[in-house]
Amino acid sequence: LKRFCDSFPAQWLQLERIISSAPDRKRYPGFYFAKYRTSMDMMIEPLLVFETVLIENRPILQLVDSDFSYRSTRLQRWYDAAGKGANGGPVTMKFQRVPVGDRRHGGVFTTAAVMTMTSGPERTKPITRGAWVATVLFNDPPDPPPGDVPPLAEKGGDIEKMTLRERLTAHREQAACAGCHEQIDPLGFALENFGPAGEWRERYANGREIDAAGALFRKHVFSDVVGFKDAVLKEKDRFTRAFAGHLMAFALARELAPSDSPALDKVVVETSNADYSFHALIHALVRSDPFLQKSNPAEAASQ
Repeated sequence: LKRFCDSFPAQWLQLERIISSAPDRKRYPGFYFAKYRTSMDMMIEPLLVFETVLIENRPILQLVDSDFSYRSTRLQRWYDAAGKGANGGPVTMKFQRVPVGDRRHGGVFTTAAVMTMTSGPERTKPITRGAWVATVLFNDPPDPPPGDVPPLAEKGGDIEKMTLRERLTAHREQAACAGCHEQIDPLGFALENFGPAGEWRERYANGREIDAAGALFRKHVFSDVVGFKDAVLKEKDRFTRAFAGHLMAFALARELAPSDSPALDKVVVETSNADYSFHALIHALVRSDPFLQKSNPAEAASQ
């Protein structure tokens, strides 16, 4: 169990990306101390939430929206001070389970770790965040961007007076980019109230109000990240299928093939019938034909 909890959730959430995250030192001095970074505390929080949902056999939907989390003293100071203050020295990280009454922070995908690793040093990256959400939560990664897409303008003219959503409009107007932007932009902008290091904010530095509104899959309208979580939970079977797909690929140590779809559909049905219990999902997976056969159906067909 420990080996599973140490490997799968970090792989699923792509948490290795937090290691190379480097928020601007002048803006976030509290992120750095001695030879250590707050990123290590950030990384552990979603791992502990995942482990609790598994061990306590909670519904996997609590990975999206939970009423608890885990905080070290240093990480709690980070959330409270929005990354501005000192976080103490590199001491042993003692995490405590804490209740979460604010739904902006429940679950794994609105943690400081995810927000920081999907941002640049000085600003958020809604496209990167949207691609992460599409890949991790819905197992539907977007196509790579075309090689001739120009970089987003940072300065000059009225750029500094615009919101990030307005600045990205030019990218969406390109025919080669429009399709992917339509898919991932609502997912990324839903998280825009979280700054480059996971701090909550209502406005940009230029004073413009942040607009996190959108529609999930063109049908679930939301105005903020809490509404976005509600939208994701309305697509709970889609999320369950995506999560089961990630888990099945991990268990089989291979990419899934179209021939795995019937088994994956069955896993989703059995899990939903058990109120989305984590243990029910695992039991359904290990009873599935792909897991019992332990072979690659694509290779078997070619043979």
